[in-house]
Amino acid sequence: MALSMTPVIYTFPSYQQQGKQLANSLDLPCFDIKVHHFPDKESLVTLPPQKNEHIIFYLSLDYPNNKLIELLLATKKARQLGAERLTLIAPYLSYMRQDKAFHKGEAISQQIIGQWLSELFDDLITVDPHLHRVNSLDNVIPDTNNIILTAAPLLGEFVKLLKKEILLMGPDEESMQWVKQVAAISNTSYSVATKIRHSDTHVSIQLPDINFKNQHVILVDDVLSSGNTVAQTAIQLYTADATQVDVLVTHALFSKTAMDTLKKASIKNIYSSDSITHETNCISLNNLLTKNIKNII
Repeated sequence: MALSMTPVIYTFPSYQQQGKQLANSLDLPCFDIKVHHFPDKESLVTLPPQKNEHIIFYLSLDYPNNKLIELLLATKKARQLGAERLTLIAPYLSYMRQDKAFHKGEAISQQIIGQWLSELFDDLITVDPHLHRVNSLDNVIPDTNNIILTAAPLLGEFVKLLKKEILLMGPDEESMQWVKQVAAISNTSYSVATKIRHSDTHVSIQLPDINFKNQHVILVDDVLSSGNTVAQTAIQLYTADATQVDVLVTHALFSKTAMDTLKKASIKNIYSSDSITHETNCISLNNLLTKNIKNII
């Protein structure tokens, strides 16, 4: 079977909806990768029978350990079948938080996983990667065509559609870059709280010195995982007489207990993009991805 010169999108089971939507927007063929898990959790990955020169894999890397192994298996098989160019669309990019060793003997996972991805893919497209002390994704994933997109404009447009008087707030200093962009696009006031982290699950929040009475506050961040930070911020806001607290996030990286944590904090609405499949998804990244991937196909 001869190689097809038309780029094709391959989707993994958990992201078939987003992958197929993107393929329709780009008018590209789309095929599903089959993944079977054995009782001991080993993965069996089966690619479609087609042979393509350029394969675009669509897979967000939340809960990444199995997915990374399955990506490895899929890319190696694709190369064996003759693929010359492999592109990964990973709206959420995992293993970015550990960018230095804080204790003796710690593996710097950002560097290790980044180098590994660079060996697998020719292109990588992601959205708002959590780069804290690193200026460029090219320093993390070398020798790869890296395209970083931001969902902030989409979040800003979403806030505008609410047509409400709102105060945007970042739950900590790291969220400043996102809340500032969302506020500028939605023409909304914003502020940022201060977070003191005591452990992975224990944080304390100090609100800025402004009047929150009768305010409708939307907490804005790039990633929401355990929910503890935004929950503590919401509790402080209600104590300061805010009337309503919502959450707006790009990556809904929710732990199993996150939704309960947010509900207990009386957070009313949770809005997220579909970078990670979740029940709170209400902002599609499809148009953003479609516009930017055209440059490489």
